[in-house]
Amino acid sequence: MSKFLSPFNQPSELPPGLGVRRQAKRDAAFRTHRTDSGQHRFKTMPPPPHSKTLARFRQRLSVHGSGARDFLVNCLIAMLALALAGCTLAPKYHQPTAAISPTWPKVPGYPKTPTNATAILASDIGWRDFFRDSRLQQLIELALTNNLDLRMAMLNVEQTRALYRVQRNELIPTVDINANGARQRIPFGFGGQGQGFTYSQYNVNLGVASYELDLFGQVRSLKRQALETYFATEEAQKSAQIELVAQVAGAYLTEREATEQLAVAQQSLEAARQTYDLTQRSYEAGVLSQLDLNNADTQLQTARTAVASYEQQLAQAEDNLVLLVGRPLPDDLPAPRPFNPDICLSDIPAGLPSDLIARRPDILEAEHQLKAANANIGAARAAFFPTITLTGQGGTESTTLQGLFAPGSQAWNFSPQIVWPIFAAGTAWNELQAVKAAERIEVATYQKAIQTAFREVADDLAARATVQTQLAANQALVKADQQNYELTQAGFDHGVDSLLTLLAAEQNLNSARQNLIQSQYSRLFSLINLYQALGGGWNEHTVQPRPEKSH
Repeated sequence: MSKFLSPFNQPSELPPGLGVRRQAKRDAAFRTHRTDSGQHRFKTMPPPPHSKTLARFRQRLSVHGSGARDFLVNCLIAMLALALAGCTLAPKYHQPTAAISPTWPKVPGYPKTPTNATAILASDIGWRDFFRDSRLQQLIELALTNNLDLRMAMLNVEQTRALYRVQRNELIPTVDINANGARQRIPFGFGGQGQGFTYSQYNVNLGVASYELDLFGQVRSLKRQALETYFATEEAQKSAQIELVAQVAGAYLTEREATEQLAVAQQSLEAARQTYDLTQRSYEAGVLSQLDLNNADTQLQTARTAVASYEQQLAQAEDNLVLLVGRPLPDDLPAPRPFNPDICLSDIPAGLPSDLIARRPDILEAEHQLKAANANIGAARAAFFPTITLTGQGGTESTTLQGLFAPGSQAWNFSPQIVWPIFAAGTAWNELQAVKAAERIEVATYQKAIQTAFREVADDLAARATVQTQLAANQALVKADQQNYELTQAGFDHGVDSLLTLLAAEQNLNSARQNLIQSQYSRLFSLINLYQALGGGWNEHTVQPRPEKSH
């Protein structure tokens, strides 16, 4: 038993004959040829000059295969750890400044913004606590279950979550196991042989195919971009739900307003019809003129037109409500109530603009998209550096199926590759400039989202402050027109006032009543819009603020 130095400079012993007998049989089979007479005669051919060196290499490989495999595994582990611990080339993220006022604009009649740190913000008020109508609560619950727009937003979240996981797995090498067999006929004259022969090969391998070492952070930058995109779709889902809650509430109020406006219009139509009949009889008796009859007919046709218009608005409001709910309205819904000024909360704390930036889902969505664009810069910068990929496999190989797992059949290969772009006509540079421009676009989008949210809240605060004045004025107007109509009616009955005066008083009263209904619902619409603009509608129940820790 002889000793030699292994590739790792360690003395090893070579058992005699190990791994050589099988190779000797293969060499003997390849050194045979068939005679021209058809009789099988075997002639030993001289081995190639390099056959002894190749045999000694195979002999050492069969003995020291375990040490080589350990070395290969250690190299792979070291490279994998280096790749996972590498840096990224993405620039450090800095939140852009918001070009908005630190306080809300001052509006006459607007209550002072609460400064108590424990005050519940509008975004923390649950929609069940904000809307106090049981029928509306069930409609919102049905919409959150069946609305198709919200369902698509939820599916977008699932899709981006799966895509993020796919991108995240790029950091981990993919290990495959494969088994295959091949049988090939080599014709006469090929391979330096005097006759044709049939060759078989079987192998079973476990290996890694084209694993990229992320030394410059390209894969991690793309993973970060996928993660921020996933976060953005989550915020988009929240925005979709908040908008849906406000839309259902708005459609319900529109349906209730159209119902009440239709009732007033029908009352006006009935009064106009009675007035027309009375005027027609007076005209036939010669008491009133053709002008009086024409005025009464004009009043009647105007009332009919108003009734038809409100009937159309009511039907469209009901259709819109069914679309938002995502199914026909069930029959077991609570009956709609008469107009209730307290159908939703009126005292909504606005907080500060800084709270808005941290609470509005559309602003958070824009910020996540900005962070994703920032991560793309790191991936574009990494394109300037070399790409290192590793491919390796290890297993067993034999020319016979029976010898596939026999001693000495172990085989492995390891082939690293490095690619460094030298000339690409400025493609990488232009791609980097495009990614930087996209990042600046996202900055502008984020800042615009903040300014838009600030304007929406400011407008709704102004509407809340002024709509109460409009409502009080319309209430006083209805009261005055009602008294005027009653006095005119009494004067007409006693022959003091004419029919034209009575029709004008009645028209003014109906117009004032309709304006009052519109003002009442405008107040409710302004409260719902403010609730939505402040980010309310995501939580079902109110989230209580955490008490401050005492120092």
